[in-house]
Amino acid sequence: MLRLGLILYLFIGTTMAGSAMIAALAAGYDTTQPVVASAVVGFLAAIPVAWVVARALYSE
Repeated sequence: MLRLGLILYLFIGTTMAGSAMIAALAAGYDTTQPVVASAVVGFLAAIPVAWVVARALYSE
């Protein structure tokens, strides 16, 4: 399950980080610090999401 979770994290992490960056840019935060912070928050938020998805896929 760990391998599946890591593979899912690659896709889910980049998607959530990209979405957070786009949201920050659309909100008018166009300097480096808010954009990088939103990317980090997106990557960190993807950890539990990838874990839940991997658990759901592995249990079936």
